[in-house]
Amino acid sequence: MISAGQTATATVVVTESNIAKTMKSGALEVFATPAMCALMEEAAQAAVQPHLEAGEGTVGISLSITHEAPSPLGATITAKATVSAVEGRKITFDIEASDGIGIIGRGTHERFIINNDKFMAKVINRTKSN
Repeated sequence: MISAGQTATATVVVTESNIAKTMKSGALEVFATPAMCALMEEAAQAAVQPHLEAGEGTVGISLSITHEAPSPLGATITAKATVSAVEGRKITFDIEASDGIGIIGRGTHERFIINNDKFMAKVINRTKSN
């Protein structure tokens, strides 16, 4: 059962693959905002995955964040997600990312609990209609 207060973290090192210059979200060699978003989603998913029923998963439905400080190559970034609310199948998280010096980003994220097979059936139907 998913409940408020559940937390998880996800960690990554800033490398050439996740800097703004490489990800085309900027021209500098600093941790990219899209990479921070992905790390935050990874932490949120990890906070709830062990509590899902067999055949269930979650998908992100909204993400509202600030990116407040730059992090250089070699920095270790840790995102933390905390379940703040559960409304039926919708889960809301408070999220933050830090680089060992301080907070670099924060915000809220929402995920929706899905049945994996039904969800993928919708994907297949969308593929067929293209």
